[in-house]
Amino acid sequence: MPPQFDFDTFSYLTKLSKHVRLDQVAPRIDINADQIEVLEGPKEFYETLKQKIRNAKKRIYFSTLYIGKTENELVSTIRDALTTAPELKVSILTDALRGTREDPKPSCASLLTTLLVDFPDRVDVRMYHTPNLTGLRKRFIPKRINEGWGLQHIKLYGIDDEVILSGANLSSDYFTNRQDRYHLFSSKQVTDYFSRIHHAVCSVSFLLRLGTSSPPTSHTLIWPTSNPVPNPLSNPKAYIKAATSLLHPLSSSFATNPNPSSSTSQNPTKTSTTTLYPLLTHPPTLNTELPALQILLSSRSLHSYTFTAGYFNPHPLITSSLLAASSSPSSPTSSSPHQKPPLGAQGTILTASPFANGFYNSPGISGLLPPAYTHLSLRFLQAARKAKANVQLREWRRGTVGEKEGWTYHAKGLWTYFTPSSLDGGQKGVMATVIGSSNYTSRSYGLDLEVGALVVTDDERLMGKWRKEEEGLRVWTRDVGEEELGGKERKAGWKVRVAMWVVKAVGGSL
Repeated sequence: MPPQFDFDTFSYLTKLSKHVRLDQVAPRIDINADQIEVLEGPKEFYETLKQKIRNAKKRIYFSTLYIGKTENELVSTIRDALTTAPELKVSILTDALRGTREDPKPSCASLLTTLLVDFPDRVDVRMYHTPNLTGLRKRFIPKRINEGWGLQHIKLYGIDDEVILSGANLSSDYFTNRQDRYHLFSSKQVTDYFSRIHHAVCSVSFLLRLGTSSPPTSHTLIWPTSNPVPNPLSNPKAYIKAATSLLHPLSSSFATNPNPSSSTSQNPTKTSTTTLYPLLTHPPTLNTELPALQILLSSRSLHSYTFTAGYFNPHPLITSSLLAASSSPSSPTSSSPHQKPPLGAQGTILTASPFANGFYNSPGISGLLPPAYTHLSLRFLQAARKAKANVQLREWRRGTVGEKEGWTYHAKGLWTYFTPSSLDGGQKGVMATVIGSSNYTSRSYGLDLEVGALVVTDDERLMGKWRKEEEGLRVWTRDVGEEELGGKERKAGWKVRVAMWVVKAVGGSL
């Protein structure tokens, strides 16, 4: 049993506003710091993933938006593992819209069907379909943009007793030149917990089955009668209610600690430790990520933070939390007697340059997305200036998308740095990071399924890994300001603004 985290000493991480502890917001798992590895880039992510698959003995579970239709090497690696380990079972969860977007041409679904041909009893493939896209919307909204109405966006890569949390999907760009974040947790308890989330979502998703016609990769999606919820396409309201009821117990503190009175995590010692809080979002009513972020950003001992999102369009409550955390004492945000004084922490935002945006030079309406995100970055900086917030925005660029050596930026998360506590003599600082699938947008919290983790530590080696991770991203960035973003070359035109309005008006979100 690892040593427990001292929430009395580090009390500034235990309260939301003045009353709510992290332990009351999300489940809690105490682990050793050396059970966490931070992977550096897409190549290390892919090689680690394949190596873990090759050595798998009991289980593989992958939750992802999609697997690239040409990822034959990855699928072959899974097939070889199934052949080598007779007790191995594989469960794969993707999104139904993205997974079948190219049908009837080769797609994620047709690729995974090849595993069903060879191992029908040991491979289970599920595809989640949003309950927000039904009827006329589903019929008439083009496939290229219908994902704006909700997705299975969770990224979990569990193999035996280890799991990788990331924002990366499983396709060639995520393995070569698309920068994300990747944390490997070597903990059975952590892996078991996220497995429960994975299989719960599988149980409210469509099942991929072999088709009855040729070729062998023909497929169909069915709604199993064993699913504990109604079909989202025929009864979306009942589906949302039933699915939320199914997932809600996994978001409570009892999900990882069913018998609090017998757990030493309820009686923490005063030794160094690392604590993980799993975060879950299932719109419209289940969200533990947002309050957890607010805990970190509202701490009086917050010294600085770095927030990153490849698609920078934070939920309004996150925007207000970021600005309040960085506001000076003379800021208007301190005018209310019911709010705590602003903190003035140094804030840094890392986001994708238009030249590192995955939609750069994309055909059709999606090509308007990079300038749309530039417009949203400008609005954030304007709000920061009005709030007198001590925050800078930096754009990440490594070459140009579509050109040789060009990368895209898909990293998302938060690093928070806290000053040493006076209760322990000011000897040790604390860091926390949030990692996972969420882009922290209104869409993430209103439409998509998301999973992440908030990890808190006072372990020097782990904090060093996190600092190195952040610095590795920052090295490719440069500071941008209002003048540049609002200038002639960067300012969003009327087409961009109209497109943003139309998407919002018909119920979608960026």
